[in-house]
Amino acid sequence: MSPQLLAGAPFRQLARSAETLQRCAEEGDRVALLREAQYLRALLDTCRRCAASVHEHLEEHGVSVDIVFEVDQLRERTHRIEELLNCVLSLQPARELARLLAGLVRSSDERRSVRALFAQHYSLLARKVAERSAETGAHYITRDRRAYREMLRAALGGGTVIAFTTFAKFFLASLGLSAFWGGLAAGLNYAASFVLVHLMHWTVATKQPAMTAHAMAEQLGDVASDEGVERFVDEVTHLIRSQAAGIFGNLAAVIPVVLAVDAAWQLAFGHPTLPSRDAQYVLHANSLLGPTALYAAFTGVLLFASSLIAGWAENWFVWHRLDSAIAWNPRAVARLGAARAQRWAAYWRANVSGYASNISLGLMLGLVPAVAQFFGLPLEVRHVTLATGQLAAAVGSLGWQTVLTPAFGWCVAGIATVGVLNLSVSFVLAFRLALRSRGIRLADRSRIYRAIRRRLWQRPASFVLPPPR
Repeated sequence: MSPQLLAGAPFRQLARSAETLQRCAEEGDRVALLREAQYLRALLDTCRRCAASVHEHLEEHGVSVDIVFEVDQLRERTHRIEELLNCVLSLQPARELARLLAGLVRSSDERRSVRALFAQHYSLLARKVAERSAETGAHYITRDRRAYREMLRAALGGGTVIAFTTFAKFFLASLGLSAFWGGLAAGLNYAASFVLVHLMHWTVATKQPAMTAHAMAEQLGDVASDEGVERFVDEVTHLIRSQAAGIFGNLAAVIPVVLAVDAAWQLAFGHPTLPSRDAQYVLHANSLLGPTALYAAFTGVLLFASSLIAGWAENWFVWHRLDSAIAWNPRAVARLGAARAQRWAAYWRANVSGYASNISLGLMLGLVPAVAQFFGLPLEVRHVTLATGQLAAAVGSLGWQTVLTPAFGWCVAGIATVGVLNLSVSFVLAFRLALRSRGIRLADRSRIYRAIRRRLWQRPASFVLPPPR
């Protein structure tokens, strides 16, 4: 807790103040009773602020569900003490007693409710993920024109890597591996590509919304006021605009790179990289007339799940102080030297979230459809950048006349739908996580939704174009 708030020892004074208040009540000294009650309320308020200051420590040193639960219990107990105090001070305590009794009945009912138990545990887990300040999440939000241009450049690099990932995917598919090994090979291909994008400080657009729950949660601290709601809507606008820049950059790179590689391959070997049969399958698989929308939404869930894994991994790393273990481990210091061990520890502290997110996402994109197929579930993944690269390769294989066919038009519509669903599903899930982590009431949620719809109606371009100078 904050040393400044603990300087007056508010917790140690609670019992003494309560005993003094009891004595004043028994003696019938109304003036002294009200004075001591006011002092007790001040102590309780200080205790609540001390409890709230714990979260600042958790931001730096990792979040524990047990500690968050104890802090919530402490806060609720201080409120219960104030309710009891209202009953003592009221000249006509019937109303206060009825309110207290209703609260006790509600608490007792919640303790017996399995649904309430799971809701509480989910809230604590959401707090654990959202309150860990994942450094990578801040890099996915642009707030000015300069940052917008940087995002475009980073997305161009990411799209270039994904173009070669597309060809690697076709090569692995041509090996004819079994479902599991094929899924594992595809997952390792995706994971290696995403890690390379991370190491080069580039970006893949669809990862943005899932990594920003903490940034949104930070803006939810004061949504009771109109100014707080507007600040949160500004953050949502920045995030969606960043996603648009990421998609523009990814697609602007992946299409020409795939077509250039395919043209070079045809020039060197006399045939396209993708056989005609596989190209026809690409047109069929990415068409909007099939289950493309369902697969795209499912991919959005996987994108969000990777952010949960990243938040958990970073929190686990920080909570167990593994950076200190690396920096001061005798073997590490003996082999690397003290200075290099310190740098190695700082590197892992800064990058553990990125590695966990990218590796888990890649493996899930490859393995989850294979596991689902084992159980008879026809699930596949549809990633907007990968799907666009595949469509470009199909055009290179079948010829430019393909763009004039209805099948190509349905693929373009399908890819547009994939992009929208990849982003929107992961964004909505991250948004709900942010709301749950902060315990936002339903009334405040409605105000937030109305504010977002109002901004979208009044200034739709702000969600896509960079802000004016």
